[in-house]
Amino acid sequence: MVVPEGFVLPPWYLLIPLLVVLGGVLALLWTLEPPVTDRTVIAFAPWMMFGSTLHVLHRLEAYPDSIAVLFASPSVYLLTATVAGLVWIVGLFLHAGGLQSSSERVVGIAGTAFFAMFTLLILFDSWEAGTFEPFFPVISVVIAGIVTALAWLALGLWFTDVAATTSLTGVLVVFGHALDGVSTAIGFDLLGAHEEVPVSRMILEAGEALPTAEYIGGGWLFVLVKVALAMVILGLFKEYVEEEPRQARTILALIAAVGLGPGVHNVLLFMVG
Repeated sequence: MVVPEGFVLPPWYLLIPLLVVLGGVLALLWTLEPPVTDRTVIAFAPWMMFGSTLHVLHRLEAYPDSIAVLFASPSVYLLTATVAGLVWIVGLFLHAGGLQSSSERVVGIAGTAFFAMFTLLILFDSWEAGTFEPFFPVISVVIAGIVTALAWLALGLWFTDVAATTSLTGVLVVFGHALDGVSTAIGFDLLGAHEEVPVSRMILEAGEALPTAEYIGGGWLFVLVKVALAMVILGLFKEYVEEEPRQARTILALIAAVGLGPGVHNVLLFMVG
């Protein structure tokens, strides 16, 4: 009911080593106990987008058959988390040795470089194939930005303490889910895209069944649900962030990734036609 179509696990001889390495990375990070601040969460945003880029390449059948399953969902996100964790560990050691001003700088620069490089590869191939379509991707990002600004303004006016406490982490959570909602709505209403997640499909179909669908489509309900849910989560996390900021911001970063990753995935798919 909640597992998306295309959800496939790699064979055991690929999955077990991946889980072992990921477990080792998490164990080492648990031992090092690095602080998790707004700056840390923002530094990992490019990695959230990078995982989606790798998955888009899988949809475009860019990988050899022997390893292609590693870049399907959900293993591509486990792989991305492993690499990002290793980069964070390197950044922590470089910072401890006085070679970098902060570990977040290393994480952010590396993630941005990977995301930019692989995204340019996708766009170049799309341009060469004549399938490059930037209109709806740009519209998706712009509308998501406007929705985020309005939602954050409302949160700041009526729940000032929530906005102040969750800060940039909260903004990323709202924007990630706004981008996922808006891009999904555009794909559903305007591009004839098929929603792969059953629960999301139910919400889209519910919006399509409303009388307003004839005039504004059915995707608006999905956007509303996504953004409202993100704001409710931030409200519920306010005290948790105050009491246990490291754990709370880590979980909020994961929640942001659940929105930002699929949103970027949609945008890139729109862009390659």
